[in-house]
This record gives sequence, C-alpha cells and structure tokens, in this order.
Amino acid sequence: MKLFRKLVLVFCLALVSSGIVPAHAATEVRVATRVLPPMVMSQDGALSGFSIELWNEIARRTNIVFKYEVYPDVRSLLESVQTGKADLGIAAISITAAREEVFNFSQPILNSGLQILIGGGNAAAENPLGDLLSLLFSRTSVMWLSIAFLLALGPAHLVWLVERRHPEGIIPTTRYFPGIFYAFYWAAATLTTQADTAPRQWLARVVAIFWMFSSIVFVALYTAQLTATLTVKQINAGIGGPEDLAGKRVAVTKGSTAAKVVGGLRAEAVEFSKIDEVYQALHDKSVDAVVFDSPVLMHYAANEGKGRVTLVGPPFGKEDYGIVFPQGSKWLSVTNVALLRIKEDGTYQRLHEKWFGVAK
Repeated sequence: MKLFRKLVLVFCLALVSSGIVPAHAATEVRVATRVLPPMVMSQDGALSGFSIELWNEIARRTNIVFKYEVYPDVRSLLESVQTGKADLGIAAISITAAREEVFNFSQPILNSGLQILIGGGNAAAENPLGDLLSLLFSRTSVMWLSIAFLLALGPAHLVWLVERRHPEGIIPTTRYFPGIFYAFYWAAATLTTQADTAPRQWLARVVAIFWMFSSIVFVALYTAQLTATLTVKQINAGIGGPEDLAGKRVAVTKGSTAAKVVGGLRAEAVEFSKIDEVYQALHDKSVDAVVFDSPVLMHYAANEGKGRVTLVGPPFGKEDYGIVFPQGSKWLSVTNVALLRIKEDGTYQRLHEKWFGVAK
C-alpha cells in the first residue's frame, strides 16, 4: 500500500511538471473524519455516506489527492486539524462562533439542528397499574368527567320534570330530593353504557332518544382523547421538547455542540465517545433521552432503531455543518469554489436526495 501511494505521488508530480494538473494536486491531503451514519458510514473498511461522497466529488473536481483518517469523536477530529495531523476534517461538524475563532470553515454543506430521541418505540408499560391510576386521575380524565357531569344535569332535570308524575315512571317521587338523584342516575347510566330503565312519559322519551345519540358522540370523543393521552404518555415518557429535559439524564457525544446545549437546559449531560455508545445507553435505560444532530437521529430512528426509539419534538438549535480547516489553509478557497459549483449544477441536490430522501 505504501509503495502504491508513492507511485501515485510520483505520477502526480509528473503531471504537475507537464502542466496537465494544478500544482496542489501533487500533495496528499489528510482528511480527518469520523463514522456517523448517514454522514459517514464504514463497511469492511470502505467509507461511504453523504459527507464522504461530497468530499470525493470536491476532490475529483479539484484533482486533490487525499487519504481519509478516521477519528473516534469530534473532539479528536478537531484536535487533529488544529495540531496539523490532518489538513481538513469532514463529517458532521457544526459551524459555531467558538470554533470559527480557532478554525476556518467552508461554505455550509448541510443545514441541521438538534433533536431529541427517546426509547420505547414499542415497549410495554413497566407499571400498568401505576399508568392506569395516573391516567384515571389525570387532568384529561378530570376535565372530561366534569363535562359529563354538567351535560347530564340538563336531561336529568328535564326527565325529572316530566316523568315525576307518571304512575309507572322511573321517578318514584314528586319531590325534587331525592327525585333528581333518580333522574341523574338514569342520565349518567345512559351516557356511559345504557340505562336499564326507560322513561314512560312520551316527552321524556323524546329527551331520552336525543340524550342517547349525544352520549354516543360524547363517548367516542372521550375515548379518542384518552387513547391519545395514553399513547403520548407511553411514548414520550414526559419528554416532548427541550423544555422537558430539565433534571433528566441526557446522552451526548464528547465535544459536540449538543453537550453544551444540554448543559444550558439544566439537564445532566452524560458524555460518550461514540454515537453507538449513546444509542446503547438509551436502550439500556441508563439515560432518559439522547440529544444529537437531527439528520443522524432521523437516520437511526428509520433504520437500526426502528420500533425501538422515537423522535420527539421538532429540531431546535439550528446550525450548519461545514468542512473544517486550520486557519489560513490553502485548501479552503479551492474547496469553496468546487462546493459552490456542485450546488449550482444539481450534484448537491442529487446527493442530498440519495442520503436524506428530500430535495434541498
């Protein structure tokens, strides 16, 4: 392999001396990256992914000879660029003000943002009795029971008023108390299931028919609302957005922008070196959630984590990915020109559609 690289360099030098290719093609550029699907993927030692294909296209257009050097996390990747071990870095590297003070960045290669991932896509409830009790005494249940009580008062009073004097009616007394209780029991029983008795007076029967139809609509709406509440509760585990992360254990990768954002949300940031370790911590339930770059989490939720994890809330903390260079790098200008041309001629859009399925 070393002999082959030397031959390539000799060949490039020959091309440079003949003027066929520009002089910068003779230098082997060290490109730092890290495995992070779908930006960078590794299979049997071969790299692929959105970032890899994008850089391959840039290098092809600029005749840059390069080799990839894989690092375990973004922190070590940035250190390699800063110390000169690598000439540039590409993966899922967010452009931030703090990093811009130390590095130079290319034109943005992808618009991104952070998102929240939680476990339990198809997981059963760990405490069914507790979930049932919390649901029965939830705000939703109390609200609907209050509405049912108020609604039942109307037909109960109408039935009491016209049924109380019927000799075979369901109201055995003409007095308001306890007559209204008999009427209210009938109204509540009709609302929830079906009353075992029916009014005898014809006007009361008209009220009963109207009330039975109203009950069907009410029960359908109540069931739908209760089902939705239970589903959201089981899936979200109380996490629906960044504001719900306070006090939670949240997995992030070391040196990532997510680690800083999570700290500002009053959550406990649990750092891991690799994204695979982050996912495993979520599956092991040693953390409550994961915060990371939206494209990466979306890819995982739709593939390896399908049915096991759920994305909650929209992306937040909007940011852009870029190719990182040491300050004053001679490769920055040629990279930007090639990147702009790739966007202008439609190549970028085709790559974006290939890896993310949406035109950009």
